[in-house]
Amino acid sequence: MNLPYFTILHWLAVAFFLILFIVLSLLSSQAKKTNIIISGIFASFLVTTFGAILSVIILEKYTKKGTMIKVQDRRILFNETIMVRGDILNIGKFPLNYCKIGIKLINNDRRQFGKGTFFKSKGFDVFGSKDKHLSKPNTIYKEQTFKFTPPLRPQYRHPFSITLKYPGYFRGVTIIKKIYCH
Repeated sequence: MNLPYFTILHWLAVAFFLILFIVLSLLSSQAKKTNIIISGIFASFLVTTFGAILSVIILEKYTKKGTMIKVQDRRILFNETIMVRGDILNIGKFPLNYCKIGIKLINNDRRQFGKGTFFKSKGFDVFGSKDKHLSKPNTIYKEQTFKFTPPLRPQYRHPFSITLKYPGYFRGVTIIKKIYCH
């Protein structure tokens, strides 16, 4: 499990919600009945915990930014693979611990949809089917994590390379590249 790399903004958000919890707990302790005190402390705990977690998630999304630059994809026919490589650039203002890159290949072959592609009749199939059902996926997805030690500083870049299977029956391929940095 990768623990988040907290910046000063994260620690300030956590400290703010901790102080808010203490203030709300002190205010709820002014009540005269114990069940109102306990329910007030519990409610303030829930609200501040939810707020702290939400603020950390939002700060992670908007402070840790990375992008892919100089991305090239090259098909290798010898072993039916495709290699996608380029650089990860830190465009945020804080260092990055790791980045997850997801590459998705989608087959856009218009000729593959023929008669019986979506519905195959099973009527009178008593002794088994004569058709061979080959598994030919039209989508291939691979995700890879790149860890940086030391953390990737702002405006610095790090090379990456990912290899995926590229079946011979793929035609007119769409390549979707996504990056998530933390």
